[in-house]
Amino acid sequence: MPLRLALLLLVASLVTGCVSSGHESPLQTSKGRDEARAAYVQLGLGYLRQGMSEQAKVPLKKALELDDSDADANAALAMVFQAQAEPELADNYFNKALASRPADPRLLNNYGSFLFEQKRYDQASRYFQQAAADALYPERSRVFENLGVTSLLLGQRVSARQQLEKALHLNQRQPRALLEMAELSFEDRHYVPARDYYERFSLLSGQNARSLLLGVRLATVHEERDKAARFGQQLERLYPGTPEYQQYLSEQ
Repeated sequence: MPLRLALLLLVASLVTGCVSSGHESPLQTSKGRDEARAAYVQLGLGYLRQGMSEQAKVPLKKALELDDSDADANAALAMVFQAQAEPELADNYFNKALASRPADPRLLNNYGSFLFEQKRYDQASRYFQQAAADALYPERSRVFENLGVTSLLLGQRVSARQQLEKALHLNQRQPRALLEMAELSFEDRHYVPARDYYERFSLLSGQNARSLLLGVRLATVHEERDKAARFGQQLERLYPGTPEYQQYLSEQ
């Protein structure tokens, strides 16, 4: 049974209660309301994952009618408004969620990601740092990756390297962290580790304009002319209008 249908049936059963047997409605109990609210939130998130952000608002509104301070419902609505490019509303609901659970690393990381998207890098860094402080958070490697990328944009290269290295110590299979480390190592003229990071990145991810340009540069440094030409051809074919392709042309 599809998850969304299962959640709809669960919500329906909680709302209708056990009228035929004479039992009180589950929504009259604290446990029943908690279960209904959680089901509404999951239903809303299910819609959001499918790109149906308008439909997602309906169950999330019902969740907030049961408890307007519920962190999960507020956080889900924040992501809905983030997806709909309404940053002021997203910011408002993220803050409502964090008011209920200020130390939740998932909420802190998600809010940091939202702030990063809004180019509010100083603020994003502070929330990523708070999220990273929870040593038991299972997605901590992603937080350090986010923190490293943010530090790069703030011009903090030493901190960025430390944070990206920490991310890869926690989880070696992070393409973004590997590409950033390859770029940093190349800029520092550490060409052997740069190639190692780049090859690990290539095993985990498809290429983009930035990675292809770095591939050309690394192959050129290591005198791998055929590889450099191949990367250049891919850059020309796939990303002809990009700044990376213009930079590639200027370097030839």
